[in-house]
Amino acid sequence: MRYITVLATSVATLALSAGATFAQQAPAADPAATQVDEIIVTARKREERLADVPVAVTAVTAETLERRQLTSVRDVALVTPGLNINSDAAGRGFLSIRGIGTTLLDTVQPGVGIFVDGVYQANTSYLNSPTLAVEQIEVLRGPQSTLFGQNTLGGAINVTTKQPTNTPEGRVTATYAGPDNYYIFGATASGPLIEDTLYARVSVGTQGRDGFIENSLLGYEDANRLEQSTVRGALRWLAPGNAVVTVNAYADTVDGTGPLYAVTTGPTDYVDDAQTNVRSVAEYDYTGINGKLELPLGEATDLTAIVSYDRRDNDISSDGDFQPLDLIRSTGFGRLETTSAELRFDTRWSDSVSTLFGVFSSNQTNDQTSTNQLMFLPGAPSATANAQSDADIWAVFGTAFWDLAPDLELTVGLRYDNQVIDFANVVTSRYEAEEWQPRVALRKRLDDNTMIYASVARGFRGGGTNGPGAPNPVYDGDSVWTYEVGTKLSSADNRFTLASAVFYNDYSDIIAQNSLAPIVGGGGFVGINLNTGDAESYGVEVEFTARLTDVWTLSGGGLLQSARITDPTQYEVTTGRTLPSDRIPFLPDWTVNLQSDYVIPYGAGDFVFTAGVYGKGDRNGASLSNTFAPKLDEYFLVNTSLTYQGDGWEASVFANNLFDEDYYEAFIDSSVLSVAGLPALGSLGQIGDGRRVGIRVGYSF
Repeated sequence: MRYITVLATSVATLALSAGATFAQQAPAADPAATQVDEIIVTARKREERLADVPVAVTAVTAETLERRQLTSVRDVALVTPGLNINSDAAGRGFLSIRGIGTTLLDTVQPGVGIFVDGVYQANTSYLNSPTLAVEQIEVLRGPQSTLFGQNTLGGAINVTTKQPTNTPEGRVTATYAGPDNYYIFGATASGPLIEDTLYARVSVGTQGRDGFIENSLLGYEDANRLEQSTVRGALRWLAPGNAVVTVNAYADTVDGTGPLYAVTTGPTDYVDDAQTNVRSVAEYDYTGINGKLELPLGEATDLTAIVSYDRRDNDISSDGDFQPLDLIRSTGFGRLETTSAELRFDTRWSDSVSTLFGVFSSNQTNDQTSTNQLMFLPGAPSATANAQSDADIWAVFGTAFWDLAPDLELTVGLRYDNQVIDFANVVTSRYEAEEWQPRVALRKRLDDNTMIYASVARGFRGGGTNGPGAPNPVYDGDSVWTYEVGTKLSSADNRFTLASAVFYNDYSDIIAQNSLAPIVGGGGFVGINLNTGDAESYGVEVEFTARLTDVWTLSGGGLLQSARITDPTQYEVTTGRTLPSDRIPFLPDWTVNLQSDYVIPYGAGDFVFTAGVYGKGDRNGASLSNTFAPKLDEYFLVNTSLTYQGDGWEASVFANNLFDEDYYEAFIDSSVLSVAGLPALGSLGQIGDGRRVGIRVGYSF
């Protein structure tokens, strides 16, 4: 508890130093508009001011996405304390909040839930999707199970898209940058089909790049290429009885690469030449449709019903060992289908008491086939594996909001989750779990501009099953108890706002990394998911915005934390090895970001100069050594742009990673190949994107 005392003192100091908020609106040259505008969020499934919500939330508006060149959902990590996102391939994303998330394989259920217009995304691939027609992205830190549901023990990313409108509007944007032929073209249009009754919105877009990785062995300079096309549509019907019906549909096509690693001597030897024997290919087709009904039941209760269907088809081929040695060639294809339904009742019982109750159900089927061709054996024989899983999940949840006094609110919530996953390969297995997840929060207003809160919550992520030969056919889900104290404040004129929090997380059965384990009965090693053991993380985070003058705004934030494994017994018993470090792979102890916006009025518009820096601390790469964990260096990325905007038009020149900083997006120590019984020429690393310089134009009407 001494950590909580120290961190609470830090928060109090920050609160007294004044500051600013999590998301900012554009600076205005008009002295009457010097306040930071109010941000409205749906972090508690109802519209509220960001400053009133007793949850640590970063809200990134559509304007901020444009100005910061945040072109995909994963880019919000650049402006969000505690959010760590990595991606080593098209269709794959690995994220964590405050030290908890997913591992290097995407077969584990995510520890941070992703929601788009209230619909849970079954896989993390949406992180790489372009931000077409996105209205706002909210990142909620800490367990969010009582209101958002499954797999939100670390937090939730809540994406709200632009809704169809009753007045015609639209936007067209085009971006091009080099040296890797990076481009994005997008358009969205909205308007009434039947005035005051039926509205529609259509968004289309395409993006592509050659990337910064080559393959000199095959002669490809665009080894890490990507092409993605997106079509999204929405209908909004103002139905009789004050009902509102919204239908969303989408189709995404992705043609990119699978995991692509270069052979390197170590985590500070930056190599951009991935010499694989075959070109890495990853093709995905995403389709989906969902409907939402909002219906008032009398004057006191609002009903919300959501149904959805999502499907992913994948086709992948790659060099299975990532080396110029022609050892293994891998192919795979499959289909993931998810259906879900949710029903909520939001009731106002009196001026001081309201409740939100609901039920949730989903089914997910996943059929995958993979083939490994063993090139090092005579005749290059193939080994094919088929795997099917069927997951049924249902839950009931409720939250009560009680104003004990005009300046004091108590929130009490509880969720019950039931999960059953049936797995079939050469063997069959079943994973089952029943979990209760409570949350209690107390919010106190000190005055009109200052609020403090404290919360206790439990979060849970589902486990799963492994394939044949695994010593653990089933691995458990992990859970966390989170204790948090925070404050949100602003100056009297609202030019300065600050949000800060301290937290302590106590994890049980943490799913911290994948591993190889001896095959039961002998015959080599098998890749498995597993529970590592227990862990804890604690830290302090802060976000601020300061409008220093009528034309100059500073904003930023940071996280300082310690996330460590405290008991690795489960890992040692399952694998027969010890962990080389108590650090959780790929998690830094600190992140920091600072943004500056300066507006110069000119003619009928404004010049806006934007600069930002993002820093990430050192972190461990993946390793199966008993004694050595590779350490990746800290790094800082600097982005900048100059934009002229006015009368609906805007044009920008920009540079991302201005100083061409070298860093590794992902890293695998040579011990992983050695334990698998393969010769290793070195470790494996995937570099991050280098410097891009480009232009962007846009027009809104």
